Amino acid sequence: MKRHLLSSFITLVLLWLSFIVQSQDITLRQTNKSGIYRKGQKITVTAFAESLAGDTLHIRVYKNNTQLINQKNIIIDKDSLVVYEGSSGKPCSIIVEAMDGGKNASLGMLVEPEKLKPGARCPMDFDLYWNSLKKSLNALPWDIKKAFVVGTENDKGYICEDIEVNCLGPKPARGYFAKPENAEPGSLPVVLLVHAAGVKGSWCRSEPGNAMKYAKMGTLCFDLNAHGMLNDQPESYYTDLENGELKTYWLQGLTRKDEVYFRGMYLRLLRTIDFLSKQPEWDGKRILVIGESQGGGQALVAAGLDERVSAVVAIVPAMCDWFGSMAGRMGGWPQPFEADASKEEMLRALPYFDAANILKSSKAIIFTEIGLIDMTCPSTSVYTAINQAKGQKIVYTVPYRPHHQPEDALAKTWQEDFYKPRELFISNYLK
Repeated sequence: MKRHLLSSFITLVLLWLSFIVQSQDITLRQTNKSGIYRKGQKITVTAFAESLAGDTLHIRVYKNNTQLINQKNIIIDKDSLVVYEGSSGKPCSIIVEAMDGGKNASLGMLVEPEKLKPGARCPMDFDLYWNSLKKSLNALPWDIKKAFVVGTENDKGYICEDIEVNCLGPKPARGYFAKPENAEPGSLPVVLLVHAAGVKGSWCRSEPGNAMKYAKMGTLCFDLNAHGMLNDQPESYYTDLENGELKTYWLQGLTRKDEVYFRGMYLRLLRTIDFLSKQPEWDGKRILVIGESQGGGQALVAAGLDERVSAVVAIVPAMCDWFGSMAGRMGGWPQPFEADASKEEMLRALPYFDAANILKSSKAIIFTEIGLIDMTCPSTSVYTAINQAKGQKIVYTVPYRPHHQPEDALAKTWQEDFYKPRELFISNYLK
């Protein structure tokens, strides 16, 4: 990858982000284009809603996603209105919401996010625990099942297979593996794709097309199924899993570290990386892991648990700073520490699987996108986690971004301003 970046912590900002049109009727603007502020720096947010002149604008201001610190009603004028002025002496997030009937807009900001620290301490035996699991995983004899994927015959020059690799825990690693045919030994980087939360949605499943896309970019690509599910099954198979075995899977085993659901997910990540690193075509240098939300969390975890992972693209990542509530912040998805279980027992089990602890030894390049109005994977949780990593961080902070892509006019804006920079990073890294 060609690099012209001098700092280890780069915040990328789109120049127009200080002036955000989030609906056709209400526009919010803040002092700083990036949404990032220093401790004590004055923050001013103004609203413009000329078409609603005479109506009442309802303002709410939240600190760290959930703490309501201000609310007021303002009569809308034809000129811009100051809806929030303030500052913070400590690292935190602030979200300003403006509402008038069914019309609304939100804008987020962060104060000194690089200084955020995890809500709970890393266990003293953290490394011992994971090293023991890795040792057991490495000692497991390989049992790999392969089946050529029907329907890819027309993609001449490439191979795509449905792969199952045995693993510790209740499920094997399953997914689709694609690569260029007849590639030279030691010539290709690896791309590992990991999936967002859920069971039966299209975004949750491995697909041959996902793996083939990156194979055609000249890589060894594995599209990993997060749950070890079978690939290409009838809808009823996924529905039954969602309503049965995998119902609220993210809350399974919260009080015992060897039963935490994410333990199996993380082990499948490691097993898949082991499988990919044994491919003769791997260049021995580059392993890029790409994921969004739960997949973004998995990408960060892969970078923290396996030093062979050289870079990740973590889009609004989950599994970060689960104990943020202990520091007055909202923890990252799935907010397990807020579940109805023994806090004392969760404190003994969950820290081993929190990306904020797992990333502490990572030297991988981290490219991440953070939504400053994300109520699923809060901006503070993501920053807390990546702050622990030792490698280069390339961060897109997006003041108006929620967790999910909007379906209105902003969808096209996202395509131009987020997807293209992300794809540019990926393509440059894989050259």
